[in-house]
Amino acid sequence: MTTTILLTIVTMVTFAANSLLARVAIREGAIDPVTFTTVRILAGAVFLWLVIAIPRGGKMPKGSFDWRSGLVLFGYAIAFSLAYLDLTAGTGALILFGSVQITMIAAGLMAGERFKPQQIIGAVVALAGLVYLVLPSVSAPSFKAACLMAASGVAWGFYSLLGKKAENAGATTAGNFLIAAPLAIVVYFVIPSGSEPTAAGIWWAVLSGAITSGLGYIVWYKVIPALGSLRAAVSQLSVPIIAALAGTLLLSEQITATLAVSSVVTLGGIALAIAGNTKPKRSQAAD
Repeated sequence: MTTTILLTIVTMVTFAANSLLARVAIREGAIDPVTFTTVRILAGAVFLWLVIAIPRGGKMPKGSFDWRSGLVLFGYAIAFSLAYLDLTAGTGALILFGSVQITMIAAGLMAGERFKPQQIIGAVVALAGLVYLVLPSVSAPSFKAACLMAASGVAWGFYSLLGKKAENAGATTAGNFLIAAPLAIVVYFVIPSGSEPTAAGIWWAVLSGAITSGLGYIVWYKVIPALGSLRAAVSQLSVPIIAALAGTLLLSEQITATLAVSSVVTLGGIALAIAGNTKPKRSQAAD
């Protein structure tokens, strides 16, 4: 369990790093969201192909390609980028993580997982901490943007759930990016960016795709089977907190009382939610 917790922390840090890279690149106007997403996916696909396939003579391992995972990965990434064109960060975070929680917890219940009371309480407390953090920047979203972000959250929830069945996390993640890459290219030419990306913006997107996405998603697929649906869902509520704390160190942003309180509440709720094991559904044969 200690290894699982450590790998989960590593994964959440990479997810938060993705958020920071996107903020630095897109907020400063170095690159537009669609181009950032396209370069990110392509960089992840190329990097993971080099890591996984080159040692095997350029061939991917058998069973690397799961079209469902590749499609929902692309769906998550493109819907996320398009939604944030018309959403504030706080509103986007609430819709995204709320959709992820609902998707993964509902799927866990349907699969027969049974959660302990303290895990449910922990999930509610953690979500309340996130709401407290982002509430000042929340504004009424457009219907289109809200639907896109909700779709992104559902897609990511399913992408995470599909990872529970991955036999080879590295090969499967590489295959997912390779499936998503041509779709990203098509969208890039269909949706005009309206601006030319800078070299810095492209490099931020490459770093996001190859390292914090590519390698981060491999670790995520390794750890999901041990976490279960609820703990995998709730642990992701730490991402905005980690990103905000990292922003104070790397982007010279201030630590506010709101951030401090939210961090304690959210991380405390996560700790409560991941404690103990979920209860498997009793089969009729056991009665």
